[in-house]
Amino acid sequence: MTRLEPPALVSPQQARTLFRSGTDVPTAGWAPGYAQANLVCVPADWAEDLRLFCERNPQPCPVLDVTGPGSFRTRLAPDADLRSDLPRYRVWENGELIAEPVDATAFWRDDLVTFLIGCSFTFESQLAAEGVPLRHIEQGRNVSMYVTNRPCRPAGRLSGPLVVSMRPVPAALVATARRVTRAMPAVHGAPVHSGDPAALGIADLSRPDFGDPVRAEPGDVPVFWACGVTPQAAVTASRPPFALTHAPGRMFLTDIRDEHYRTG
Repeated sequence: MTRLEPPALVSPQQARTLFRSGTDVPTAGWAPGYAQANLVCVPADWAEDLRLFCERNPQPCPVLDVTGPGSFRTRLAPDADLRSDLPRYRVWENGELIAEPVDATAFWRDDLVTFLIGCSFTFESQLAAEGVPLRHIEQGRNVSMYVTNRPCRPAGRLSGPLVVSMRPVPAALVATARRVTRAMPAVHGAPVHSGDPAALGIADLSRPDFGDPVRAEPGDVPVFWACGVTPQAAVTASRPPFALTHAPGRMFLTDIRDEHYRTG
């Protein structure tokens, strides 16, 4: 897996060009100040199930845009190609992961409806501006993500557990992190939990289900946010015949400024 430090001044358009050419990296820290999005594509006859699943579980699945069947364009970045402009994709058949391509064009279908879901990377610029360290970026790692023991509300044929991302935060700054992110509900909002990971059914923080283990510094507290990988857990549990998603931590970079999703 390629490791590449996020360029400080890269634009979303420049980043998408790099990803289209095969650069495969976690997108945390890329194009700071611009919103990032999770990607979930399902056949049109599953789209209503996914729409309702997102509606019933708005914290892990806040919808930013939904395309028409077969469209690979989005109003979030009109010149982008959703088939090729993410660092890496995941392809699913009957709930089984069958491929992880850097370009999904060969797997694209004319009946796919794409949901772009808010991502917690969007609020990281504001966290940094408020002095909250981002340990995964400091360590050059993907954020840690975990499947929890909390079930999402089922919708139609879709059900599954909540997935969370974790960031170690100095204890004195947990309240700041909560305040900053609570003002951005379109990108997951406030944490769902802080402190003992066992309360979420997480046995070992050093063994995330997705992403990389991130080292805490002395005095850090694990803080957990709802995560847009949750629909992938629903795909695994509910086994739709086909789905296409982003690879965890490798997001779609939009042209929308992150403050657009700030409510206060």
